[in-house]
Amino acid sequence: MSSSTTPMILLEHVSKRFGDALAVADLSLAIQPGEIFACLGPNAAGKTTTIRMLVGLLRPTAGRIAIGGHDLAAQPQEAKRLLAYIPDQPFLYEQLTGREFLEFVGQLYGINGADQGRRIEAWLATFGLDSAQEMLIESYSHGMRQRLSYCAAFLHEPRVLVLDEPMVGLDPKAARLVKEALRQQATQDGLTVFLSTHVLSVAEEVADRIGIIDHGHLVALGTLPELRSRAGSTGQLEEVFLRLTGGAPQVVG
Repeated sequence: MSSSTTPMILLEHVSKRFGDALAVADLSLAIQPGEIFACLGPNAAGKTTTIRMLVGLLRPTAGRIAIGGHDLAAQPQEAKRLLAYIPDQPFLYEQLTGREFLEFVGQLYGINGADQGRRIEAWLATFGLDSAQEMLIESYSHGMRQRLSYCAAFLHEPRVLVLDEPMVGLDPKAARLVKEALRQQATQDGLTVFLSTHVLSVAEEVADRIGIIDHGHLVALGTLPELRSRAGSTGQLEEVFLRLTGGAPQVVG
């Protein structure tokens, strides 16, 4: 993880209201290049709202978001050029083959010719889809669709990857491929990853730092050892999470 003083993801006092309901409250985060950051929280904690603001699908009620130093409100194109986003249910064009879909995505980002072909071949091979690239997406299993979404996300060499439930529908082998790809891209190429998941073992395994949101508020932030210290626990992330969100009794010594 880089020690750069310019965060790749910066949220400054970000809040989001839906009518009288406060979904995210005064959230501030700075995530550095090459960092894998996991955002955890109970249902309806504000995780998905945070992600949708982060990728420009929702506007904050208050506060500021910057991607790679570009203000998301003032410089949306510059900021989004650095981004890739995989929601929990990605949308794919089912009447295209896997390769046609990747070619379409490549053209959207201005990747053409030999460079496009090289990248497509590399990512199809990485995620085990090279033998299925000429099949229509409508024939893909859910796990194959997820892997194709990762191929598409990595295609334009983003600097920031935002993931909502990154392991949904993946079998253990595919999940291992994804985790290895995330760590390799973060370590070797400085990719910054922001992921939200309910699978705490994923966060425990891949995240450099973890933020826990509850009722729209950031209630804990740090490395796993730091969170263990705060929770007064030496256990796995599940126990730490439950203690910090009030889901498990505190042990009084």
